[in-house]
Amino acid sequence: MRIIIFGATGMLGKALMRQRNGDELTGLGSADADIRSPEQVARAIDATKPEWIVLSAAYTDVDGCESNREMAAAVNTQGPINVANTAKRIGAKLLFVSTDYVFNGRRSSPYQVDDPRDPINVYGKTKADAEIGILKVLPEACIVRTSWLFGPWGKCFPDTILRLAATRPELDVVDDQRGCPTYTFDLAEAIINLCHSGAKGIVHVTNAGVCSWYDFATEVVRQAGAKTVVRPTTSDRFVRPAARPSYSVLSQASLEAHGLRMRHWKETLADYLQLQGTAYSRVET
Repeated sequence: MRIIIFGATGMLGKALMRQRNGDELTGLGSADADIRSPEQVARAIDATKPEWIVLSAAYTDVDGCESNREMAAAVNTQGPINVANTAKRIGAKLLFVSTDYVFNGRRSSPYQVDDPRDPINVYGKTKADAEIGILKVLPEACIVRTSWLFGPWGKCFPDTILRLAATRPELDVVDDQRGCPTYTFDLAEAIINLCHSGAKGIVHVTNAGVCSWYDFATEVVRQAGAKTVVRPTTSDRFVRPAARPSYSVLSQASLEAHGLRMRHWKETLADYLQLQGTAYSRVET
């Protein structure tokens, strides 16, 4: 299968480019094709004539989106619509990577794929607008919502915790936001499997298990063998430009409907730590 990946230089994109199971993968970064430009998108897609387009390119700086709204809209909303328009023209299928941040986080049970979008920050709004715009152009597109990504080759929560643990005896981490950590390699495998199965519509794809950021940090420190003490705190102690959903757990029913199941996030964390360096030798224990 011929697959073109926009955002191939990002954390998820690099994991996607390692999913070579007989597929012909073409990876593009922003230097190869800026999705804000319809002409660049068209040239890139016309050159490879893919059967599937996986769009993981995005402006993912959630706080940065608050102060750079025009850029966020151009990259996260208009860019995907540009890709959808070209996909429709050549008859290619499209899988768009979206986010749990399309929801407001005010509920206490997992979000289903048909729950109303109601983002509380600019990043979430631009992704929600992209979902709507894509489905208007390509009603049979596949939209993969995911959450709390971590993996090698990019900035992520476990990496931040381990860097802090290397220099601090104690860490305060918020315990009033809950979600599903998702390992990029597992997500990448699921995405390629969804392409092979001809998936349509919205699919929620996260690793199994629910936790708070405090729980996540505690497990990172434990598995890394660090001695740093992790203490729970509340979000009001760490005010940030963009509001975060307090609960953004995504139901896995839609993923299971495609015959796919994800490992527990704690299991994937062990893989991450091993890949980054055995027992994280940079953490002083």
